[in-house]
Amino acid sequence: MRDMVKGSNVSLAALSETIDSVIVSLGWGSPTGEGDADVSVLLLDANGKVRSDADFCFYNNPVAADGSVQLLGKTPTADGNEDRISFDLTAVSSDVERIVLAASRYEGARFGELECVRLTLTDGGGEELLRFAIDDADSVSAIIFGELYRRAEEWKFRAVGQGYDAGLAGLATDFGVDIDDAPAAEEAPAEASGDDRADATAPAAAEPEPSTAAVPSPRRAGDEARPDKKAAGRPRTAKKKVTLPKAAGKTLAENESWRDARLFPASALKSDRERETRATSVLLSVMAQVPEFGRRLTAAFGAPAGRMETFTEVTLPHGDTPRRPDGVIRVERAGKLWTALVETKTNGAALRAEQVQAYMDIAARRGYEAVITLSNDVALEGSPLVEVKIDRRRKHKVALWHLSWAEVAHQAQLLIRHEGVGNAAHAWLLQELLHYVRHENSGCHGFQNMGPAWVPVRKGIDHETLCQGDPRALEVVESWERLIRQVCLRLGGELGQKVLPVQRTRRGADPKALRDRLADQLCLDGRLRSELRIEGTPGVLAISADLRTGKLRTSIEIPAPERGYPLPSAKRLIRRLAEAPADLHVETLVEGGAVGPRGTLERLRPEPADMLPKAPGAQITGFRLSLFKGMGSTRGNAESGFIRSVDEAVHRFCTGVVVHLDATPPRRTPTRESPTPS
Repeated sequence: MRDMVKGSNVSLAALSETIDSVIVSLGWGSPTGEGDADVSVLLLDANGKVRSDADFCFYNNPVAADGSVQLLGKTPTADGNEDRISFDLTAVSSDVERIVLAASRYEGARFGELECVRLTLTDGGGEELLRFAIDDADSVSAIIFGELYRRAEEWKFRAVGQGYDAGLAGLATDFGVDIDDAPAAEEAPAEASGDDRADATAPAAAEPEPSTAAVPSPRRAGDEARPDKKAAGRPRTAKKKVTLPKAAGKTLAENESWRDARLFPASALKSDRERETRATSVLLSVMAQVPEFGRRLTAAFGAPAGRMETFTEVTLPHGDTPRRPDGVIRVERAGKLWTALVETKTNGAALRAEQVQAYMDIAARRGYEAVITLSNDVALEGSPLVEVKIDRRRKHKVALWHLSWAEVAHQAQLLIRHEGVGNAAHAWLLQELLHYVRHENSGCHGFQNMGPAWVPVRKGIDHETLCQGDPRALEVVESWERLIRQVCLRLGGELGQKVLPVQRTRRGADPKALRDRLADQLCLDGRLRSELRIEGTPGVLAISADLRTGKLRTSIEIPAPERGYPLPSAKRLIRRLAEAPADLHVETLVEGGAVGPRGTLERLRPEPADMLPKAPGAQITGFRLSLFKGMGSTRGNAESGFIRSVDEAVHRFCTGVVVHLDATPPRRTPTRESPTPS
């Protein structure tokens, strides 16, 4: 892995042999874990400009027209977020010479407020090839992290690190994107501040190109504030996408006992082998028939955008006993093939290390790019589900990826309920897939077991006999982390918004060491805690499971208005919560951490003044809203199970409380600093 410095460049072929598809990650963190930014990608021609507005990929245009670029969205890190971008370099048009990688902040935020601003690039085998840390972001609101560019028929990467005071709007305009609210005739470019421009555009000694025009100077920051600008609109879309209605239409059935005919029936399945075989065939067939869905699931694994074919029960030679992986995925792009073996498990079946190892060996010998495991389990950062040995002597590298059934359901729901697919038939196929994987008999229900350590740990906490260092406590903490990741997927699919777990630790911290500390804390106070960040909500949703009292607490802290008197603010909050549950607990947060007034919503509705602190001069900083629920005792997902009780508690809090709070728009539109292609 190579560490890059500003202005340096490197050939990707010199770092890896599997660079037809790469994944670039732009990341950052903050002490609170809440700092964020938006990524954008610009495909430029020989003149250093986009060919059309379609060459500008950002949050409202996440996929390039030719499929060569796809924004994969955010993944949580120890201290913030990381945005991943998939590049199929074989699909990039021949008249695209450079690809600029950038990110921007919004609402007046600056990159100097973030920590560990960095870029990493990974090859098709999942190996990290290079890293570029930006330590001098300071007060800029947009940054060009780097660029991929062609030179002598090969792809290279240049570390840029140039800041833009004018934000994303200035950056995009300089690269030729038309902006509705800023006519080009009125723009006057300004000089970049400090040494940024010189550093970013200075070529390496052995590399005379690109020239200094490669990174244009930013616009004046004041240009964004001109009062005569028109309000920005949303980018045009070439074709309206199809989504299914959330409410079911009127049925023609005579009574409730009639059941709809299903393309993928699950009721006749009788054995785990039948469930595994049918689940694999159902999923792979829909991936091949619905391009948006197949691409969504495989892009993160380094697959290119192209024609996909899928197969099941394929026999492959392996010594004296041929192996039969559950499935094979093949993607063709520009005459080249990307191939992955698929190993599927349903119900509580666990992946077997020796089986996965055999498939890794077969894939390496046959030149396949990946092995994908699929099960109800959820992989944890830094903790693979199966351990395999990689033969470093082999020239061809194979990546091992894991996919959970919860992720499959999440992506299907996002497409059919929120983002849309190409036509009604594709939407219907996804609906049938979603119905199948959610059927109780399909075996694709997701993470549903807290493990054998759950009951002993609960008893140990009740009897105060659980000691720090007990490995069973660590098992429970890992199961809790898997459950929270699955809750994020389910909630994100329902809301159509990004839902990510928050981890308030330093970047680079060892995930296992963090889990060890959480396990010791569980032994001391008997509580499991997590925080979720839901896009478009004013605060962080906290979940706490108190194993001593058997209570679940879901809560959110919302800040008090910066201006205005306390009583009107309290009354407005009560009005916004008019339809919230009567047993909602409302606590007033007071400056300095002092204990403020608290009470149920039912008691406070007629007397909002009871929310005001009695102490003279006490300043209200915000309000904490909480719901309490008894948690299930068993380790599974039955009616009395702990997992179901957590799901129900989070769902009730989001639908009963969070939806009534003032929030930013769930899908940011380019109205602040964001350009809108005309």
